Amino acid sequence: MTYSKLKQGEPIPFHGTLSIQFIRQQDLADIINMLNDEQVNQYLYFAPADDSLFQAFFAPIIDEVTQAIEKRIWPANPTFVIRDQNGQYMGMTAVTQVMFLEGNFEIGYQLPVHAWQQGIATSACRLMTEIGFEQLKAHKISADCYAANIGSYKTLEKCGYQREGCQSAYYKLKQGFDDKLYYGMTAEQFRMLK
Repeated sequence: MTYSKLKQGEPIPFHGTLSIQFIRQQDLADIINMLNDEQVNQYLYFAPADDSLFQAFFAPIIDEVTQAIEKRIWPANPTFVIRDQNGQYMGMTAVTQVMFLEGNFEIGYQLPVHAWQQGIATSACRLMTEIGFEQLKAHKISADCYAANIGSYKTLEKCGYQREGCQSAYYKLKQGFDDKLYYGMTAEQFRMLK
């Protein structure tokens, strides 16, 4: 796949009739609405939260992406938004550098409820994995999720990620606790999948 249009900040076709492009300021309202949805944030330790916290988190990412587009380079933390043909928000995804560990990246994806169970997360995971290894020269990409988030870890497994560990009772829930699952893939494992 060629990524030149994506790097220029333009949307490209994604997962059938959808499109994907770098995150922009105008995407924040949709992202914040999704993160504050109880069905979504039951699997997110950082949500729900006050809108100002999300705006403060995403502002430097959007600035970094804007500067990267101007220079026609990959940002350190490529973050994307997915939309349908009518502009409806269908989710976000990213492949981000692990601080202080050159070549180590993490992937993530969050979708609003209306976009669940359509294979969008799997397509997002595959695209982030390709960008991570082929464009950003990652040697390791990792991900983690709640053990109860079956859709998330099944997505990782479909994309070739291996379960590498589990921290028992990591997340405190309203009632009880949930485990934290760790997944990963090396550049060598990625090459074997191709």
